[in-house]
Amino acid sequence: MEYTINKLAKLAGLSTRTLRWYDECGLLKPERIRENGYRIYGQAEVDRLQQILFYRELGVALSEIGRILESEDFDIQRALEAHVQALYLKKEQLERLIANAEKSIQTMRGETTMSDHEKFAGFKQKLIADNEKQYGEEIRTTYGDETIDRSNAKLSGMTQAQCAEAQRLEQEVGEALKTAIEQGDPAGALAQKACQLHREWLCHYWDSYSPEAHRGLAQMYIDDPRFAAHYDKIAPGCAVFLRDAIEVYCS
Repeated sequence: MEYTINKLAKLAGLSTRTLRWYDECGLLKPERIRENGYRIYGQAEVDRLQQILFYRELGVALSEIGRILESEDFDIQRALEAHVQALYLKKEQLERLIANAEKSIQTMRGETTMSDHEKFAGFKQKLIADNEKQYGEEIRTTYGDETIDRSNAKLSGMTQAQCAEAQRLEQEVGEALKTAIEQGDPAGALAQKACQLHREWLCHYWDSYSPEAHRGLAQMYIDDPRFAAHYDKIAPGCAVFLRDAIEVYCS
């Protein structure tokens, strides 16, 4: 089958403007362009568009989708299998949130009771699922399945007050790091205070602490561009500064 841009847009439920944008940014080029200027898409383009939409549904940025699809080891069957697993996780998460909302309504009607822990269970499961999707492969390779499973179980059992405390600590870590970087000394008092706060924050998620694991995580902040970008938003070079400060702290 071959499709004009209008027919493909209608088939996929997109606008022709979206397909033109995909063409302009190199994400989805037509198979050919007729003399009259019409874009023509073949089966390969249809299959590629399906992959694009799967990745978009899973929240992957367009630039990252392009990188994935152009990689030498990209395999469409393996990609579809991964999509199925990710979508099942998303389905389970939506079902948890629906059940959470329904039970909240029933509680308001006086038909049942709902503990404070139950009110936030679905949201914590979403956080776990998001972390697994974004960092699961790296952290499981580094720390092992058993350690990560225990950490997920601990997060799942956290109360709302504990979640709020973890968020407060994370914010304090960022504020302390920003000021410590201005001083420029990873071994300084403020940098070491940031490391202590970082440890306290970690212990909300880790079921045990060790200096070796803390060092390893700090190194991952540099090795993984996603972690580095997160910390470098606080201040340029923050990921490296934090790694150096943690090395002093753990010594």
